[in-house]
Amino acid sequence: MKSSGDQYDLAPFILKMKKEGLPGIVIETFSYYYKLVTQGATGLLYNTDISALDPDELMDSDQLKLYTEAGKRVFKNAVMVKLNGGLGTSMGLTLAKSLLEVKNGKTFLEVILKQAQAINVTLALMNSFSTHEDTRAALSRLNPAVSPILFLQHKFPKILKDGFAPANWPNNPELEWNPPGHGDIYTALITSGMLQNFLDKDIKYAFISNSDNLGATLEESLLGYFSENQFPFMMEVAERTPSDLKGGHLARHNDGRLILREVAQCPQDELDAFEDIHLYRFFNTNNIWINLEFLKNLIEKSGTVPLPLILNPKFIDPRDDSSPEVFQVETAMGAAISLFEGATAVKVSRSRLIPVKKCNDLLAVRSDCFIFSEDYRLILNPDRRLDSIRIKLDPKYYGKIDRFNARFKNGVPSLVDCESLTIEGDVFFEANVTLKGNVIIVNRNPHREILRAGSVIDRNVSF
Repeated sequence: MKSSGDQYDLAPFILKMKKEGLPGIVIETFSYYYKLVTQGATGLLYNTDISALDPDELMDSDQLKLYTEAGKRVFKNAVMVKLNGGLGTSMGLTLAKSLLEVKNGKTFLEVILKQAQAINVTLALMNSFSTHEDTRAALSRLNPAVSPILFLQHKFPKILKDGFAPANWPNNPELEWNPPGHGDIYTALITSGMLQNFLDKDIKYAFISNSDNLGATLEESLLGYFSENQFPFMMEVAERTPSDLKGGHLARHNDGRLILREVAQCPQDELDAFEDIHLYRFFNTNNIWINLEFLKNLIEKSGTVPLPLILNPKFIDPRDDSSPEVFQVETAMGAAISLFEGATAVKVSRSRLIPVKKCNDLLAVRSDCFIFSEDYRLILNPDRRLDSIRIKLDPKYYGKIDRFNARFKNGVPSLVDCESLTIEGDVFFEANVTLKGNVIIVNRNPHREILRAGSVIDRNVSF
C-alpha cells in the first residue's frame, strides 16, 4: 500500500454514494476512512500498543444481583436492539439469517419477538440492505403482538486494491458495496432518527446484541448496574476458551483506555499472542450497553463516531477468487469502548452467548442440550451435566443448511448426555437417535449410511 493519499481521488466515491442516496454523515465517515487507507493505514494494533487486563479489574455479573431492583425501576427507559443484518452465507442461506428455523419450529425472529413480549420491552431491529425487505415481509406475515422498530444499516463502496478506485462489477452491481460492520449502528441511529426518537420517549439505555444469539436478553441486574453507575458504555465479556481464538479480545491501551482488538487488526506475526487465551483472557460477546444521552453528546462533539478502522481484503465477488481484489472498510460496534471516557466491561457467563454461526452450532441449539426458559431465553438444559458440547460436522455434507436439514429431516438426535460429536462422511439420522459421551461417526463408503430410529450410541461408529 502506498504511503500518500494525495494522488487518489475521493470524488468518484462521493458521487457514487450521493447517487445511492446515502446521508452526508455516512459519506463523511467513509471519506475519513478512505483517506486513512490511501495514507497507508492498516488498522493494525500491535502487542506493543496494548497490555493484557488484570482479571480483578472487571466486575463479575454474578455479583450484580443487588442491582436488580434498580434495573426494574428503569426498565421502561430501555430498548433492546438486535443486529439483524446478516445473511448467513457461510451456512448457504440467501435470506436474512434471522428467518432460519432455529428451534421448536420457530425462527430467530419469532423467538426474539416472543422474548420482547415476555419481558415487555421496546424492541428495535437494525437491518442491512440485504435483510430489510425479507424482515419486513416476515413481520407482515407474523403480525406480532410486539411490533419492532426497524432502522437500516448503511453501506460503503468497496475499494479496488489496485489503484484505490471504486469497485465496478456490472454482472452484479450490489457486490460493489459492503456492509460497514455493526459499528455502523451509531451512525444509523442518528440518520434514521431513532436516537432522538428514543430520547424524546425517555429511553436512555440501549442493550444491543446479535440476532443469532438467543441467550442474551435485557437483564435487570445488568441494566441496574449500568444505570446506577451512569456508565456511558458497557461491554459484556466472557472467558476465552480454545474455541474463541479468533474472537475480538479486550485489552488496555497504553494511554489507559480499554480497547477491543479484532483478529483483522492483529499483525500476522503476532497471531500466536492474539490466540493466547491465558494472556488475553476476555473476548467480546457483542452484547453491548449504551447510554444514549452520552452517545448523543459524543456525536455532537465529534460529528461522528470515529471508530478504529478494520480493513478487510476480499474479492469483489466472495464466491469468485478470480474476481478483482478489493478492500472493505468496516468497523466493530464494541470498538466504541475506547471512545467513551469511563467505559467499562463486565464478566458474564457463557449462558449470555449462544451464537449460531455454523451448522455445528445449529445442531447443538436444535437438540435437547438447550431449552427455552419461561421468557423464551435460550438456556442450557438443567438435565445436562456438562456446560458445553464440541461438535464437528463434515462440511461437505453438513456445512450448508439444505444438506444439513436433509440429514436430520426426521429430527436431530438427543445430545443431552453427549460431550463431543464428530461426523465424517455422509450419515443420515432417523428419528429418536440418542448420542452419549464422546462419539465419532465415520462413513468411508461412497454411499450414505443411516443411523436407525431409536439407536443409542455411546461409542465410535465406523461404516
